[in-house]
Amino acid sequence: MPERHEKVVGKKINRVDAREKVSGRAKFAADVSFDRQVNCALVIAKKAHGVLKSIDASSAKKIPGVEGVFTWRDVPGENQLGDVIKDMPCLVKEGERVRFYGDVVAVVAASSKKIAEEAAELVNVEIEELKPVLTIEEAMKDEIVIHGKSNIGVSRRIRKGNASKFFENSEHIFEGEFYAHYQEQAYMETQGVIVVPDIDYGFTVYGTMQCPYYVQGAVSNVLGIPMSRVRVIQTETGGAFGGKEDIPSYVASYAAIVANNLRRPAKLIYSREIDIQTTSKRHPIKSHYKVALEGKKIKAMTIEAYMDMGAYATLTPIVIFRTLVHAAGAYEIENVDVDVYAVYTNKVPPGAFRGFGSPQVLFAVESMLDDIAVQMGFDPMEFREINTLRPGSRTSTDHLLVNSVGAPETLSRVKKASKWKELVKETEEFNKSSEEVKRGVGLSHIFYGVSLGAGGQALDKSGAHVLIDRDGSVEVRIGGTEMGQGAKTVISIIAAEELGQSMDKIVVHQPDTAFVPDSGPTVASRTTIYSGNAVKSACASLRERLASVFCELTGCRLSSVRFEDGCVYGENENKLSFDEVVEHAYKKNVKLFETGWYETPKLKFDMDNGIGEAYVTYSYASQVVQVEVDLATGYSKVIKAFTAHDVGRSVNPEGVVGQIQGGFAQGMGYAIFEDMKQKDGKIISDNFNTYIIPTVHELPKELVIDVVEDPFPEGPYGAKGIGEPSLMPVPGAVANAISMAIGKRVRRIPVTPEYVLQLLENGSSLQE
Repeated sequence: MPERHEKVVGKKINRVDAREKVSGRAKFAADVSFDRQVNCALVIAKKAHGVLKSIDASSAKKIPGVEGVFTWRDVPGENQLGDVIKDMPCLVKEGERVRFYGDVVAVVAASSKKIAEEAAELVNVEIEELKPVLTIEEAMKDEIVIHGKSNIGVSRRIRKGNASKFFENSEHIFEGEFYAHYQEQAYMETQGVIVVPDIDYGFTVYGTMQCPYYVQGAVSNVLGIPMSRVRVIQTETGGAFGGKEDIPSYVASYAAIVANNLRRPAKLIYSREIDIQTTSKRHPIKSHYKVALEGKKIKAMTIEAYMDMGAYATLTPIVIFRTLVHAAGAYEIENVDVDVYAVYTNKVPPGAFRGFGSPQVLFAVESMLDDIAVQMGFDPMEFREINTLRPGSRTSTDHLLVNSVGAPETLSRVKKASKWKELVKETEEFNKSSEEVKRGVGLSHIFYGVSLGAGGQALDKSGAHVLIDRDGSVEVRIGGTEMGQGAKTVISIIAAEELGQSMDKIVVHQPDTAFVPDSGPTVASRTTIYSGNAVKSACASLRERLASVFCELTGCRLSSVRFEDGCVYGENENKLSFDEVVEHAYKKNVKLFETGWYETPKLKFDMDNGIGEAYVTYSYASQVVQVEVDLATGYSKVIKAFTAHDVGRSVNPEGVVGQIQGGFAQGMGYAIFEDMKQKDGKIISDNFNTYIIPTVHELPKELVIDVVEDPFPEGPYGAKGIGEPSLMPVPGAVANAISMAIGKRVRRIPVTPEYVLQLLENGSSLQE
């Protein structure tokens, strides 16, 4: 086949799912219903720590419309949840411990959602209260142990070079402590599933989710039936951001218990309050940094980080690996020691969240570098330019970077776009003449390991199924999910590019475990690379078969055939429509369906010492923001932002820009707005009246986006990920800008007005 020039990749394309979503025709979990369906509500424990003494459902069962109240006794299989460590009960038993405010004790089924929720409130749950562990410091003492023999549930380390020896002989040593708080995913659509007894004598699960295969395994386990008896179909999903990675497995398990016992469809849609109270968040992380310089070059860095993993492990063993690898930032450092510990507490269990354990430590390392630059009188931009990773560099895990290293270019682009030195000077001049309002400029520079990496290689694969129908229309099925990030559009572009068929004749179906094998989770910015390559492979095989049919019909040489614009072309002006070639292929009994499969080569990594190839590739980003701080109120706002991202190759430029815009908003929320408050282990900011997220009105009027394309050879057309990196530089840039504005070092996020006022008053950090 001749070399083809790309016709669809990189072009402006409308989202393939836009019309259904803006018209209201798209079906989300709450929109799906079945005959004889019951509605469910959860009965949760309302103590942070204690022993469950009894469950009395007698009052609830008397309410008209209540169909049943189900406890651990009604679980036919294993009463245990957890995708990595099975340390969470599905439904807590009498005599066992409640470990956080939100542990699920029972599930109520009723004729309506309202009745189910009213009945759930009437279930009397008696708990003998125990003293809870509510801080990282308390957990580390191990005076009250939540699981096993120690509250340290997971730990990881890096040992590169000889950091301690370098510190002994270094003239310039700097230290700093930082804290990054919880963040709620705040997806528009709450958790929700419907579990239906089906005609195959099993169950079909419909729901809002990121990982259908996780759900399939969990329901199989809880019901005690083979996975072949559990089919999972993703409904349209109104946002996820990591919060629908493992949590839907739990939600589906609760509904499945009801469906199994009543032999009726069971629907469970979370209220916003139950969602926030019981589902995963971003992990709070406290960290201590120590850095040694030689001139302007970072020569050694040691880091200790402590992660609050809440009452159960959930995905913490995987999250902590990413925290470990990213803790030292996007810099070339010869000597690195990192120790990361995850500790159990009697609080809501955090889990996956866009960035997956990285934003917390990237905020810390970027704050640390900024602090050093201020103390030493360095230009923060130049300091990062000197130390940034580049081709030929080795990361903190000693991973040699060979290709697709756009870090120097993202710094160069953002420096130019922001007019860095002029912006800093302009800001300083403004502050000289302004008494009540101050401005600051902040810089952040990050990297992000794409896909699951060495810590999750068993999951790093994807399958696809492509079928060409007799009329030339194309059906694509992948294991990756669309949750608002534009996956369906990217996959449609790849299929159109490979087959030359028109975009409007390609449909990407909702994920369905009955059609595509386990393709790993839709996380870690991996869908474009993994599902994209699987689809590309399947389509390439189909294209070759169709090319052979075209040559039989026209007498053209195979090397002359090209597919584009819904047609097949050959030499001597031979041309047939794609649909015509397909019709002839059907008549010849040519196989017009194909599976694709993609997995990356195995990474070499020493888990004991944290050394080796941590990820298949890395994305890079640099960002400059300008903020304004009202000294009277402590309120901060971002007024300008300039951001540059290395995405490998932009398959769908409109989608890339959209991801960067959305990621910026969410990162800005994490930096200054989203303060999750708790009292005695209970989340008291459990709706959007009390948990504040930014709206379009808080976004800067000037948000300049630049996309760097440094192709990754293994990615489809050179593409890498953008979903997570879009958020990750924001907290550090905003915190550094506020630090400049107020003349005090910001050491925790979110940078709330109360925190700013306290810094202005005494320069100390707020306590957790």
